Amino acid sequence: MDFTVALAQIKPKLGCLDDNMALVEAAIEKGIAQGAQLIVFPELALTGYFLKDLVPDVALGLDAPQIARLKLLSRRISVAIGLVEVTADYRFFNTALYLEGGEILQVHRKVYLPTYGLFDEQRYLARGERFRAFDTRFGRLGMLICEDMWHLSAPYILAMDGATTLVCLSSSPGRGISEAEGLGSAAAWQRLTSTTAMFLNCRVLYCNRVGYEDGINFWGGSEVIAPSGEVVRRGLLLEEDFVLAGVEEGALRRERIFSPMMRDENLAITVKELKRIDRERG
Repeated sequence: MDFTVALAQIKPKLGCLDDNMALVEAAIEKGIAQGAQLIVFPELALTGYFLKDLVPDVALGLDAPQIARLKLLSRRISVAIGLVEVTADYRFFNTALYLEGGEILQVHRKVYLPTYGLFDEQRYLARGERFRAFDTRFGRLGMLICEDMWHLSAPYILAMDGATTLVCLSSSPGRGISEAEGLGSAAAWQRLTSTTAMFLNCRVLYCNRVGYEDGINFWGGSEVIAPSGEVVRRGLLLEEDFVLAGVEEGALRRERIFSPMMRDENLAITVKELKRIDRERG
């Protein structure tokens, strides 16, 4: 089906659940007023990113009042949002929730936790253990959280599980400047989202945050990418923005007829060869 998506390129406050929840609710009301049927927020939108020892203080169980409020709002607009989740055994996850019709339809826990350069996620967070596509009123979706998308197998698994739309929640810092491409991290992400969409014949909805934390700047640039790899709409760099875009079913149909990569993908060969590689590595 055709639908309108809003990418809420917000500036969360580090460790401030109440303030961030107010930002989220305001963006949801704006999305509803502007006719969006789905709104996507960044990675860790409810908490901020560089939490370190604050992780246990801001973590939410899925029965928390904030989640109940999001469930209620999802009766009016579908919501994809990032937070720190705490489980019954006191593990903490970088989690993306997808809420629709008053229910949580999907809980994706970030699998690939970066611990290099600026990042130290594995010190504070547990790793997710799966990638699963799921059914929504907009068709079959898959969710990724930032670093997940840089591992080729992750979007591939979701596409082979039937996802025609990939939703990526991100908190990507600005890094690298060149005269040719401008901000390096922005240029790298733009190549990645376009190439992923093109190879997998799928839409990509990428929502990145903005603002500063501990002197690190997040660059924004949220975007909607068509299955052809072309940009439908792109947000501002380094500023808060609200990216509204129409997603057309016809564009997906045309691309899958014109360039039927997923039709011709041979999952049996992929599984067989990966098993062989695993055996040979011992």
